[in-house]
Amino acid sequence: MIIQIFSIIFPVVAIVLVGYFYASKYQPNMDTANNINMNIFLPALMFSVLSKESFQIQNYQMLALSGVLVVLGSGVIAWIVAKALNINIKTFVPPMMFNNTGNVGLPIAVLAFGEIALGAAVVLFAIEMLLHFTFGAYILSKNTNFISIFKSPILIATLLGLFVNLVDLQFWLPMTQMLDLLGDAAIPLLLFTLGTRLIGINYSDWKLGALGSILCPLSGLIVMLLIIQFVNLEHLHYQQLILFAVLPPAVLNHMMAEKYNQQPETVASIVMIGNVGSLIVLPVALYFIL
Repeated sequence: MIIQIFSIIFPVVAIVLVGYFYASKYQPNMDTANNINMNIFLPALMFSVLSKESFQIQNYQMLALSGVLVVLGSGVIAWIVAKALNINIKTFVPPMMFNNTGNVGLPIAVLAFGEIALGAAVVLFAIEMLLHFTFGAYILSKNTNFISIFKSPILIATLLGLFVNLVDLQFWLPMTQMLDLLGDAAIPLLLFTLGTRLIGINYSDWKLGALGSILCPLSGLIVMLLIIQFVNLEHLHYQQLILFAVLPPAVLNHMMAEKYNQQPETVASIVMIGNVGSLIVLPVALYFIL
């Protein structure tokens, strides 16, 4: 079992380290690569998975609902903790709610469960992204323009993929293969860019980051354990919901904090320390899942 878990974690950690050491030597500007991934590769992955005939949307309804409840429930717990400890809610709560479904969740799901798990992983990723760009943005600023959300390539690709699936539209095979190839680039690039972001992060707020690295997976796990008492999930979806619940804070939290000028340095510490802490949390979670 330990060897199996190591074989799952190793490729993820190795690619992150490649990004880290490359960035430490060459200090690349990854903004263009991140934009390409968010605007081209990830939308292609979303569309490719959701539009396939093998993806039956009705099989994912309860998983999607459970994902929503995990995100919102984690936010409630984080809000209570923040109020009790007099922590800035706008700084602390979003990273506890919105986890790293993209950079970590997608690759771990595929490596742990195989390609059959990609559909469920993409559904949870879409749920997390949609909530982050709507409710998460509202937490940071009540003046958020929600119309701009529908211009997001990831959301457009998600909706188009679901539409194509529902109407059973068949694409020209070379076109499908092209989209598959574009989507294949998304996950490795997510991991690589996560590694590059570890460079130059200010860890001065390490106490808050350490608290977040514990509370983020713990709050998700608590909510998940409550949900499964009332929701009946198939075994694979149950396993993926556990994995989703204990993921570390999303890197996107830092980007959102910068956009809304909400203590981005502190949020960066919370996010990165949480992701480093996941090197302990995820192997333990995989041990129980597998």
